[in-house]
Amino acid sequence: MTLMEFFGCTLIAFGPPFALFLFTVVRDPLRIIVLIASGFFWLLALLVSSILWFAVVPLREQLAFGLVFSVIFQELFRLLFYKLLRKADEGLKMVTQTEQDMHLEPKDFTNKHIMAYISGLGYGIISGAFSIVNVLADMVGPGTVGIQGDSHFFFVVTAFLTLCFVFLHTFWGIIFFHAWDKSKFQYVAIVVVSHMLVSCLTLLNQRSETHTPAYWGSLVPAYVIMFLTGGLAFKIAGGSIANIKAAITCSCKQTSYEID
Repeated sequence: MTLMEFFGCTLIAFGPPFALFLFTVVRDPLRIIVLIASGFFWLLALLVSSILWFAVVPLREQLAFGLVFSVIFQELFRLLFYKLLRKADEGLKMVTQTEQDMHLEPKDFTNKHIMAYISGLGYGIISGAFSIVNVLADMVGPGTVGIQGDSHFFFVVTAFLTLCFVFLHTFWGIIFFHAWDKSKFQYVAIVVVSHMLVSCLTLLNQRSETHTPAYWGSLVPAYVIMFLTGGLAFKIAGGSIANIKAAITCSCKQTSYEID
């Protein structure tokens, strides 16, 4: 039973991100490099926030202190990675032009939203991995959650929150990069404030050891914010209802041709 729970929660948390990686990243080596590099910058943010947490001894027991500064450092390193990518644009374009046999796509640089999406996905995957890996290790057993009176929803809620943060980081990456490209700093504020808000909402979960309502108090608002930021990222990337209808129509026509 514990093994089934482990695989179920793992697929909830990483099934959709793995599908995104499989269909949009894995075929292009340059995108894989950007994905790994963005994950490395998230690790640097984690390292700096950990050093600060370790240095400020009186506040080590205050979870909110480490959380707030972790969010700040993550956004600062997201900005550093954005600056690095923009500095590297010309060199990467030269690589694209000289290595056509490697199937590198020039449109990745003319359409800057692609790199923003890849970097956000890398940020989200490494963030999700670090947030749930210890929970998954405990999930294998022996025993299962709830035996000592704890909530039975802990593992499932953790998996859904992890998935939410992976998508949020992906959307935040698109919005954040666009904001700096177009000097629309209100979008930067939206990213930072929403990141801080969703992260602080997870503090409610520490009060949910025997009561489940606090889980919903963090999970539902987090998904509402995820859908709102997803809609904003979709609009920023040039998406529209007309585009969706056209894509569905094209897909239906292609399917009918294959059947014929």
